[in-house]
Amino acid sequence: MTAIAAMTEADDLAFARLLADAADRISLDLYRDAELLVVTKPDRTEVSEADRAVEAALRRLLRTHRPEQSVLGGERGTGGSRRVRWLLDPVDATSNFVRGVDWWATLLALEIDGRVEVAMISAPAMGRRWWATRGQGAWTTGPLDPSPRPLAVSRVDALADAHLAYGDLRLDAWFADLAGRYWRARGIGDFLMFRLLAEGAVDVAVGQNDERAWELAAPVLLVTEAGGCVTDLAGRPWTEGQVAVASNRNRLLHAAVLAVIPGAGGARPATTRPGPRQLSPAPSPNPDTRDGSRAAVLP
Repeated sequence: MTAIAAMTEADDLAFARLLADAADRISLDLYRDAELLVVTKPDRTEVSEADRAVEAALRRLLRTHRPEQSVLGGERGTGGSRRVRWLLDPVDATSNFVRGVDWWATLLALEIDGRVEVAMISAPAMGRRWWATRGQGAWTTGPLDPSPRPLAVSRVDALADAHLAYGDLRLDAWFADLAGRYWRARGIGDFLMFRLLAEGAVDVAVGQNDERAWELAAPVLLVTEAGGCVTDLAGRPWTEGQVAVASNRNRLLHAAVLAVIPGAGGARPATTRPGPRQLSPAPSPNPDTRDGSRAAVLP
């Protein structure tokens, strides 16, 4: 990597921190506010005053400091050139936010030419942050980690020994079969299950139907830079609108998960949104994982 490229990469990560700092101030000020305005969308997901306020503030900062870069956000869509853009989920796990559960976060990702290069996840109520830069690994700080700690996925290689995390309870027969094969299956969901996978605390995570780019751009890079992999139900690179299946670097474990899913090439979710777009979920080429082994690349 040239000095110029390294400087740009460092600048991008520093700017992601600036955005996260701004988001934290707004979201914490509105958290547990008894008069917080909350609206339920037609798809039964919630959007709060905090979602809109955080995204508006981040867009203002981007217009001021990075006017040439575009934005794709959870509440206001996209604008500008698609070559270099920021993907924003102002409050991931809004249901937790509005009910006073501390497990929520702002998700930020910088995408260049269709590939996510920088990811930042900030959970101020937990006092935690996670971030990743392509080829440079994944990291975290928090009350128990005042200095940045590198992340690495687990080395579990069998379903019977593995811990599964999932979002909303799926009614698919294959999912009930899959969950019954694990040592333990836990409903965690949202950004939290992906950061637990990146930290090696769980071994497999199964997402929800219709995940959007701004919801998974940052978690996908975090997981892959920690040595894991993310595919759809058929084992293909994850694309927007599909169910994400994330696991540690072990090829046998991921293959065992996919083998439970019925149908030629794996089952498709019942509902999808059009126009899927790849979010570069291939494991990091960086070989410097915690145990010194190279991240597995699925066929």
